[in-house]
Amino acid sequence: MSENSLAFRQETLRAGDNDLLLERAGSGPPLLVLHEELGCPGVCTWQVELAKSRTLLQLHHPGFGRSERVGWVEGIRDLACLYAWALRDNGLAPVDVLAFSFGGWVAAEMAANDPSIFSRMALVGAPGIQPEQGEICDMFMLTADAYLRHSVIDPQATAEFANLYGAEQTPEQYEAFEEARAESARLAWKPYMFNRTLPKLLEAVSTPTLLMWGDEDRIVPKSVGEAYRAALVGSKLAVIPGAGHRPEIEQRDAFLKEIQAFLS
Repeated sequence: MSENSLAFRQETLRAGDNDLLLERAGSGPPLLVLHEELGCPGVCTWQVELAKSRTLLQLHHPGFGRSERVGWVEGIRDLACLYAWALRDNGLAPVDVLAFSFGGWVAAEMAANDPSIFSRMALVGAPGIQPEQGEICDMFMLTADAYLRHSVIDPQATAEFANLYGAEQTPEQYEAFEEARAESARLAWKPYMFNRTLPKLLEAVSTPTLLMWGDEDRIVPKSVGEAYRAALVGSKLAVIPGAGHRPEIEQRDAFLKEIQAFLS
């Protein structure tokens, strides 16, 4: 399997009368992947590497460009309940999860609602908790392109960033970004990107948890990672040097070392 060569098979995951878009690739024990607030960026090298030993189950958030919006889902906790419903009805729970940014918040809410839903949980730069220091970057004060560039320390020095986002933006990609931004606003606007009750609810969760943060994250400050670590008993916070909000592409080797050791 060559770098950035990974064939995802599209499936429909059903919960009640709701259909969710799921992409499956790789082989081995299942690993649920929940994407960020701008949608799935495309095939990344970390996915290629993990797919050698895990079956990736990449769930697309409804309303984020490639999947139909679910009208009754009005907040992150609703979305978390929908996903838990889908996992249980399709015989996928408990499952390991790797969740990025917005998707990490969704995963945390899923664990708070039902601590048995995950076997292991890895959250990368997840919002969801109000930071004690700094503040979560307001994505709606920036264009999607500017927000993407703000999410890494140096876009030009991050080769995979250029591969994912360096091409001229097509009308289709622009529309997908704007749909994702609109749905993020609908689900997480007030308060912006956090839930005041989440830290308390997480105190009941004993799921083994890895928290990963870039040491220069300008989107979700490290203080949020520290708050997650304080709320989740026994969790580990791995701060990755030389990375911003996207350690999986900025410091891929360090990211893979952490996640592979955790999942093994």
